[in-house]
Amino acid sequence: MQFGRTYEEFEVGAVYKHWPGKTVTEYDDHLFCLLTMNHHPLHMDAHYAEGATDFGRNVVVGNYVYSLLLGMSVPDVSGKAIANLEVESLRHVAPTFHGDTVYGETTVLDKTPSKSRPDRGVVHVETRGYKQDGTLVCVFRRKVMVPTAEYVEKRGGEQPGRPEPARTEKKGGE
Repeated sequence: MQFGRTYEEFEVGAVYKHWPGKTVTEYDDHLFCLLTMNHHPLHMDAHYAEGATDFGRNVVVGNYVYSLLLGMSVPDVSGKAIANLEVESLRHVAPTFHGDTVYGETTVLDKTPSKSRPDRGVVHVETRGYKQDGTLVCVFRRKVMVPTAEYVEKRGGEQPGRPEPARTEKKGGE
C-alpha cells in the first residue's frame, strides 16, 4: 500500500481521488468543537440552529471538514512529507450537515525542486471536498515539501525503523 509519494512520483495535472469517504456524525462534530473550544451554537445547539439560522439545523464546523480532507489526502499526497510549508487558500463553499458523507480529491498544480537541498522538492496541490450528492463543500491549496527517492533510500527505505517480527523456533516437537 502506498503511503505518500516521493518528488519524482508527482506529476503536474495528476488527480488523486481519496478513498474512503467519511460520514460525519453529530458526535464527530461535537467532539471536534469541544476539543478546539469552538462552542458556537450553530454547531452545538440544535434548538438555536433550528430557530435562529438560515440553515435550520446544526452546521458541521468548517475546520473539521478541512481537517478531514487534509487527513484523507495524507496517503496520496503528504505521507512522506518532510514539512507542510503553507496553506495558501482555504474556502468553505457550502455547508456540511450531520449525516453527510465527505469525499476528497487532490490535483497536483505544480512541483519545484528545492534550490538549497537537492534531496527534496516542493509540491503545490489543491484539495477539493464534496458531499455525497456532488456538492463542493471545501477547497484548499497548500505546498508540501517532499523527499526525493534518494532521500528516502538514504534514510532506510519505505518503512524506516520498522522492526522485524521476532522469530521463535519450536524445540522438540512443541
